Amino acid sequence: MHPAFKREAAYGPRPCAAILCALASLALASGPAEAEPEAPAALPAITVTGTAERPATDPDMPASVESVTREQFRNWNVINSEDTLKYLPNLDVRKRFIGDQNSIIAVRGTSNTQSARGLVYADGLLLSNLLGNSYSFPPRWSMVFPDDIERVDVAYGPFSALYPGNAMGSTVLITTRMPTRFEARANAKAFTQHFDLFGVDRDFDGHEISATIGDKVGRLSYLLGVNRLKSTSQPMQFATLAQSDKPATAGATPVSGASFYDNQTGQRTAVLGMSGEGIKHTTQDQFKLRLQYDLTSELQAGASVAYWHERYTSDTSTFLRDENGDPVYAGKVAIDGREYDIPASALAASRGESDNWLYGLSLRTTRASGWNAEVNASAFDVTRSVGRQANAGGSFDGPGTITYGDGTGWKTFDLKAGYTPSAQAGPRAHRLALGYHFDRYATRNGTFNTTNWQGGAAGALKNAFEGRTSTQALYIQDGWRFLPRWKLVYGLRYEDWRAYGGSQASGAARLSYPGASRRHVSPKASLSFDVSDDLTLRASIGRAYRFPTVGELFQGQISGSSIVNNNPDLRAENDLGKELSAEWWHWNGVFRLSLFQDDVRDAIFRQTDTTVIPNVTNFQNIDEVRTRGAELGYQGRDVGMAGLDITASVAYTRSKILANASNPESVGKYFYRIPLWRAKLLGTYRFGERASASAGVRYSGRQYNTLTNTDTNPDVYGGTSTYTVADLKFTYRPNRFSEVSVGVDNLFDKRYFVYHPYPGRTLYVQAAVRM
Repeated sequence: MHPAFKREAAYGPRPCAAILCALASLALASGPAEAEPEAPAALPAITVTGTAERPATDPDMPASVESVTREQFRNWNVINSEDTLKYLPNLDVRKRFIGDQNSIIAVRGTSNTQSARGLVYADGLLLSNLLGNSYSFPPRWSMVFPDDIERVDVAYGPFSALYPGNAMGSTVLITTRMPTRFEARANAKAFTQHFDLFGVDRDFDGHEISATIGDKVGRLSYLLGVNRLKSTSQPMQFATLAQSDKPATAGATPVSGASFYDNQTGQRTAVLGMSGEGIKHTTQDQFKLRLQYDLTSELQAGASVAYWHERYTSDTSTFLRDENGDPVYAGKVAIDGREYDIPASALAASRGESDNWLYGLSLRTTRASGWNAEVNASAFDVTRSVGRQANAGGSFDGPGTITYGDGTGWKTFDLKAGYTPSAQAGPRAHRLALGYHFDRYATRNGTFNTTNWQGGAAGALKNAFEGRTSTQALYIQDGWRFLPRWKLVYGLRYEDWRAYGGSQASGAARLSYPGASRRHVSPKASLSFDVSDDLTLRASIGRAYRFPTVGELFQGQISGSSIVNNNPDLRAENDLGKELSAEWWHWNGVFRLSLFQDDVRDAIFRQTDTTVIPNVTNFQNIDEVRTRGAELGYQGRDVGMAGLDITASVAYTRSKILANASNPESVGKYFYRIPLWRAKLLGTYRFGERASASAGVRYSGRQYNTLTNTDTNPDVYGGTSTYTVADLKFTYRPNRFSEVSVGVDNLFDKRYFVYHPYPGRTLYVQAAVRM
């Protein structure tokens, strides 16, 4: 066993036959396993599985955990912070292009549109945008520079009492580094892809530049950084109409340039042009300052401030030309003798910008044993958010709408205490954690008409909505090693949730929503057994409640004297998660096998209620969704030869709808965008200290883009593809002050879709210097 993976010796080795018997005995239960480093961290940190270093982490995390360190992901093609997750088991990020702000985590039975089922923290600050539950509410990854990340830990499932029910998918803990001496770094990256689809055939480029400076002066440590990213996406969305059966009339304009294909349901479809986001140009500027001050040898204060500014334009265009070669954007047209009616807004362009601030304060004690306490406060504030949308395609300065989202954001407060037994306490000591949590989310959104969508002033109100939610929670968790080889981790979380201040406006009409409140208690328990020094088995079970977000409750519209397309009566998602896992330290690394099951009652999802006339589409409670699956993963260092590191995983997930009174046709069908299989393989070879090369393969299997599984033609625009992509990177370090690299993602230029088309072959070059 490689020293980097060695655990403290407690028991003798166990024969492989006995290990296989032990694994076989797990087939009827479930639970994660992990090793036991020491000491607390800012938020409860996560035990490492398979990384080269094992810093202080929470030894009582009752969940399957995967981790990646800076030493590992520096050998991958990483532009944005979420790229550090790309090779973790049974996890995917909905990243459609470099700089995409709608990057949602998908893991196990959580799809890539269920953003509220995941938590992302950076140094204790919440980055998850729990104002809604869709691709429009991604974590604020841009608040973290990839070059500042020291490690990322991901816990699977709802098994810790220290986290709210939003952790029913996963909890991502990002740890950034602080300098111990003076340092300065600069990094430049450039990337390009060639993309062709529906007649679009061109290159799309971008670059990123970042710089940081930091030092430790006496008791004060600081890290200051700036970053700029400019990127142009491939076409993201196309305007389509089903092939018409209506013969063209005299009033229809004959046009050419349309493409045809069979869409995800097998229907013949005309492609008219690039719509919606079209080709998206983004410029993102970031600033970050983090401070730490050692008040005493056991008391540390911290402060953080981060700023992120985004500007974007979404270019649309028409493929259609009339007999004179002029573009046609809307109206009645004739294509191959058939008549189509194109809405004026089908090919409308848009642009916007926003200013976002994240603040954090902390105070904590750092005793090696005994009681420690910690206070964390954070705030995320959208000080400016403006989106402008044209009413019609081809309009450069005509009428449109302006949407303002200023004042949206959230605040959190955490008070925690923990007891760590001393080395002399004996094998049956308790390790205790308890705390109080408060959060408040507020959203405010107003859309106004304007005579000039590009730069005109706001006119009459078109529609608006606002609302707030707040949660208070108390929790306690105990880790008790009651026998030399047995440990029980058990806990309880109480949550008091309220929704209030909700309202909708349409023109001069304004209607208010009634308030709502819920209270729930979530018990958790995990039992682990150290079969040997190299093998740990664990069974875990946990209840979790995921409360509705502001957007799910209050974002709708007014029709007459009623509010529609919202659901202020949503019940909390109720998940009973179960897991069984084995962790085996062998072959210079660690194997993890996990069997898991989630039974979610009242799952919140946007669907169509087909039992009423007319049908209603909004966020609704699906009565029951069951997810079962298995994951097998391995991380190893110096595998078979010095310098070769391997990361490999394969996962099977079967997520099905068991009951759905609002849409009976969906019962028995696979849940939305959960692939049956995910598999990943990554190899990195280190040529001494100067160079390294990595090669990786990522596979995603069959999944569905509808709850009724009617999308039978998945590998097209609008569908969800089965795909295999390969990635490469070579890095050379001329000396300890500099680094250059070249890389490629999607080596074989696979054209694949998750509704939107994903990037083609993408080439990277990078140069970095440091002091």
